[in-house]
Amino acid sequence: GKSTLLHMMGGLDNPTEGKVYINDKDIFSLKEEELAIFRRRNIGFIFQNFNLIPSLNVWENITLPVGLDGKEINKPFVTDIINSLGLESKVDALPNTLSGGQQQRVAIARALVARPAIILADEPVAALDPITATQVMDDFKKINKELNMSVLINIHHVDLALKYADRVIGIKAGEIVYDGPSTEVDSEVLKQIYGRELAADEVMGA
Repeated sequence: GKSTLLHMMGGLDNPTEGKVYINDKDIFSLKEEELAIFRRRNIGFIFQNFNLIPSLNVWENITLPVGLDGKEINKPFVTDIINSLGLESKVDALPNTLSGGQQQRVAIARALVARPAIILADEPVAALDPITATQVMDDFKKINKELNMSVLINIHHVDLALKYADRVIGIKAGEIVYDGPSTEVDSEVLKQIYGRELAADEVMGA
């Protein structure tokens, strides 16, 4: 499925065939330890269930990957990310005191602190209400444009994909059935991807 594709791109699952290149490096040619380091420094993961550590506050959750890598925390850079995601009043808060949208923004900030080459997000707005989902997608667009980071999102919300993505890759039963600009996705392409006509409510605010 799509998550497996994302996991392969992130070096978590080995592909049965083909290669995965990130920054011109065939990542599966690396030894396990090298791959773990490469992954930590080059790939930012964002999952549907946030994966925050309940006993750590927002600042500690965000800076944890940098600490694990034994690097100096660039406090101004982390503060900029926190401010741009609207979390400045929450740095000392524990995850369970935050809304779903705030928790997802902490997860986004944590993925950004290592300045990765690519952000991989697996259904990042599935657990959020439509308004919050739109705000979080706005954040991804900002990250893509302002921080010049590639963001690859596995998403089932057709309307959000078409509104925010520059490029859409449609996958059906493990096969790529469409790969091109989001502006060229029409009802025929959607039918190819989903194998059926979509109801209006699935496309508009699904």
